[in-house]
Amino acid sequence: MNLELFIAKKITTGEKGEKKMSRPIIKIAKLSIALGISVMILAVAIVTGFKSEITNKVTGFGSHIQITNYDNNSSFETQPIDKNIIDTNLIKKIPGIQHIQAFATKPCILKTKSEIQGIILNGIGKDYDWSFFSKNLVEGEVFKLEEKKSNEILISEKLSKLLQVKIGDKISVYFIQQPPRERRFVISGIYNTGMEEFDKLFLVCDMRHIQKLNDWEENQISGYEIFIDDFDEISELTYLVKQSTASSFTQDGGSVKVRSIVRKYPQIFSWLEMLDLNVWIILSLMILVAGINMVSGLLIIILEKTNMIGILKALGTQNWSIRKVFLYQSSMIIGKGMLWGNVIGIGLCLLQYYFEIIPLDPTNYYVDTVPVNLKLSHLLLLNVGSLIATVAMLLIPSYLITKISPAKAIKFD
Repeated sequence: MNLELFIAKKITTGEKGEKKMSRPIIKIAKLSIALGISVMILAVAIVTGFKSEITNKVTGFGSHIQITNYDNNSSFETQPIDKNIIDTNLIKKIPGIQHIQAFATKPCILKTKSEIQGIILNGIGKDYDWSFFSKNLVEGEVFKLEEKKSNEILISEKLSKLLQVKIGDKISVYFIQQPPRERRFVISGIYNTGMEEFDKLFLVCDMRHIQKLNDWEENQISGYEIFIDDFDEISELTYLVKQSTASSFTQDGGSVKVRSIVRKYPQIFSWLEMLDLNVWIILSLMILVAGINMVSGLLIIILEKTNMIGILKALGTQNWSIRKVFLYQSSMIIGKGMLWGNVIGIGLCLLQYYFEIIPLDPTNYYVDTVPVNLKLSHLLLLNVGSLIATVAMLLIPSYLITKISPAKAIKFD
């Protein structure tokens, strides 16, 4: 039997009917721990949810990894590569690769009778994965690619309102080249991702239009888009894709460029990484506040139990054994506070997840409601880490027990 744990339980359960000056201090400590844990759960769930939502939206437009022609051109007017120089089957065999698809882009001007807007045509092929746009479709439907070239197009809700067009309307798209050209498309679907900067820029069409406008052959494309299973492995998978395309060369003898979405939009992902710093600051502050309250509570408890400490010492109990009694008791107090903190934190997260109580302005935050991402691993790490950190902070004040003299302590009233 664990004697220290037995005494700690007796002290904790035996004080319920007694009036102790430590009782309000302990209640405050429990409350601070409960609030701290709930705030930490909310902070981690919201920040990871926000990062996940933004990452999914950015990669929905540009994939996780892109293979393009290795040139100095950073615009959307790309130099083509021969799709046959890339062994897509070899890339698909890399563990962690989810999907690979061809694409072609071309800048142009969208014009109606009263409005004009510069946009990017994102050309797709039959291998295109529609899951991202299907999820964010607000009206109409995605178009199907058959043997005959499709004249249908997918437009964002932002552009449809700006240009005052709707499903089934025909729009004229103008291409600034020699000679200037025009194409007419029919709107088949309207999407809204909340990423205003991307929504007002991209339209989705049949890739064969871009190939014809650029006088490309059927096997010429802007490049390949690659989607992966785990974003945390993007650096490693980008390196593996580079290795698999190292022997691929374009018709002019140049090599292909493999670039991750992080390198393509560094400003967005640098901003997302800064959010991690905010989370660590919140976690540190919450643990510090909870720890300080528990230190105060432990000192009051030791003061109240000075007589008991003296008796235990007189009976030959070691200092470390007595310290363990109070550390066990403190752990029980911390555990109760953490239990209520988990109930509050997880409860609020679930309310937001299912009922979307707190809305956001998508113009500023890219999402229309506060996103939450509850993971069991995060909850376990938060609880275990908080418990260890708080108990560790109590080791120093518990050292006070070693300074208590048995003779004086037994006389203590």
